[in-house]
Amino acid sequence: MIGSWNLEVGGFMKKKRFIEDYLGFAREAGELFDLNPVVILAQSALETGWGQSTLCREYHNYFGISGYGKANEFWRGRTVQLSPSSSLLFRCYDEPLLSFLDYGRLIRGKYKMAADMSFYPEAFAKEIAYSAYISEVNGDNREAYQRGLVRICRMIGEKMEISSRA
Repeated sequence: MIGSWNLEVGGFMKKKRFIEDYLGFAREAGELFDLNPVVILAQSALETGWGQSTLCREYHNYFGISGYGKANEFWRGRTVQLSPSSSLLFRCYDEPLLSFLDYGRLIRGKYKMAADMSFYPEAFAKEIAYSAYISEVNGDNREAYQRGLVRICRMIGEKMEISSRA
């Protein structure tokens, strides 16, 4: 997975803009795959450093999904190798929505236990952080990932509550 766990990257406006720009995609994937859109958006924020990663900006991959497996209705099979010193391949998408939908398909299909816990963000974060979704080989720290995901879920949940009252 690629991402920044520094929750202070860019400040409040960058986070607010990320939520505004991608919440609709998270909701669409959530409806289609019966997942909590808050955890979808939080995982995307965590994986991309709130939309700042090269992988999301240039290749529309908002979840650090590796480029292995069979092409499907959301991913055509195109990949990118971000670093010449690494053999890791990542999926490339034609548009951001397809990344969100492919993530939903992947979580619901391969990580069913986590998917079933998605409306309980703390439980989801623990389940996904200690699953094969996270690769310690490329430097991910499972405990930090879990804590970061929970913090971002809370932050997004609070912002959504505030905006629904306005």
